Amino acid sequence: MSEAGSAPGGVREVKSAARTVELLELLAARGDRPARLQELADELAVPRSSMYALLQTLIGRGWVRTDVTGSLYGIGIHALLTGTGYLDSDPRVRAVRPFLDEASQALGETVHLGRLDGRDVAYLATRESHEYLRTISRVGRRLPAHMGALGKALLAERGDEELPEGPYEARTPRTLTARRALAADLAGVRERGYSIDREEGVTGIVGFGFALRYDEPALDAISCSVPVARLTPAHEAAVVSVMREIRGKAEATAPAGGGGAVHWR
Repeated sequence: MSEAGSAPGGVREVKSAARTVELLELLAARGDRPARLQELADELAVPRSSMYALLQTLIGRGWVRTDVTGSLYGIGIHALLTGTGYLDSDPRVRAVRPFLDEASQALGETVHLGRLDGRDVAYLATRESHEYLRTISRVGRRLPAHMGALGKALLAERGDEELPEGPYEARTPRTLTARRALAADLAGVRERGYSIDREEGVTGIVGFGFALRYDEPALDAISCSVPVARLTPAHEAAVVSVMREIRGKAEATAPAGGGGAVHWR
């Protein structure tokens, strides 16, 4: 929720709309962990009766689903349909996708497109390696920017004064949790021109991230994820070379200002 109950532009926030969005974001963040009515009411500090009425409204419209007992709640299918609409309508996602295919085929590795959203990176597209077995697509998921190649590539496009005070959340023993350590790492990113995530977000995976500078500062980035077992010095050099080339192609092809006549903010 915006500070002081205000939306962008100084317009006063609509409380019922804000509550609806907060509920949907909470359910989405829980993933495969459904919530009970009292949990949701407590988490959002909403009266139980008001939460129940809101849930029933959203169930009727497909934004929330419930189990056969009516006691467990999760995100509904309309959230997926809306998210798909976002991806389909974004000209930059459409422009970059073919280059993700090209990079994945050239390297035999998993490549991603992500976008900075607050302090997180949202995954917009992924091309999975046939060698790296995953059963869940990362598209639509979020990762704190400080712990992944995509996020660090984008944080390096900004000044260190924008970094929040630590300590930061850790996902692995290698996650950078101190502000000073992250700032030092970002200095290296600026010098190299790309980020390296050595098992900071996922144990056993090294990522290489490249900001797409069609915005200033960049909002989008691409990355390549490689299992540690396959990361020889020669393969690392090949990954960096191919991803640099892919970045150049993506930056040259993606529509300026978000594409078309609409300049999204």
